[in-house]
Amino acid sequence: MNQRTPIPTDQRLIFALDVPDIDQARGLIRTLGEHVQFYKLGLEFFLSGHYFALADELKAAGKRVFADLKLFDIPPTVGRATAQLARREVDFLTVHGNDAMLEAAVAHRGDMGILAVTALTSLDQGDLNDLGFQCDIEQLVRSRARRAFELGCTGVISSGLEVPALRRDVDHRLVVVCPGIRPVANIDEQKRTLSVPEAFEAGADHIVVGRPIRDASDPAAAAAEIQQQIAAHFDT
Repeated sequence: MNQRTPIPTDQRLIFALDVPDIDQARGLIRTLGEHVQFYKLGLEFFLSGHYFALADELKAAGKRVFADLKLFDIPPTVGRATAQLARREVDFLTVHGNDAMLEAAVAHRGDMGILAVTALTSLDQGDLNDLGFQCDIEQLVRSRARRAFELGCTGVISSGLEVPALRRDVDHRLVVVCPGIRPVANIDEQKRTLSVPEAFEAGADHIVVGRPIRDASDPAAAAAEIQQQIAAHFDT
């Protein structure tokens, strides 16, 4: 297997900017300052009507942007939507679909990285059983990750719990982004979570953290603490 692509340490943390309006978003960006270099803009903010304006502002400020829109539609529509985002110089885009959808996204991505969603971190084995999947979570994640890499995707979204299997069975060039990271005790809907050190020890390339930073009494200090944990892992 080939070597993983080097990533600047301060870009391994992706902050989930899950807020309903642009004023809150801009306020958090100002508060976090240099402690966050990479932002995830998801569905909630997309519906604010200011998605592209903020993406452009972040890029102009030298930040990286992850469009977490989980595209799922007929392949031609996925391809055209991907092309629209690629023109905004977005860094990552998520696609939550089958091979044909992923192929369409890859064909229209330009310089943007396509991340295939494997299994949402809010799902556990019981949820997959309810959805009719006839396999366990690790098998599902490995299968989707292998297909995504073969189709030309940059990487995948995966719980940190499945990352060791991906590093063992899939090419190391596959970028693995792990949501559901909980630096503190987990009391929300996320079911398959890891701490910051655990995720990188497992082999994650990036982690996505939202509420533990956003809802902290001092968001900048919370982000700085996570960055320190990341730096400590990669400096040892």
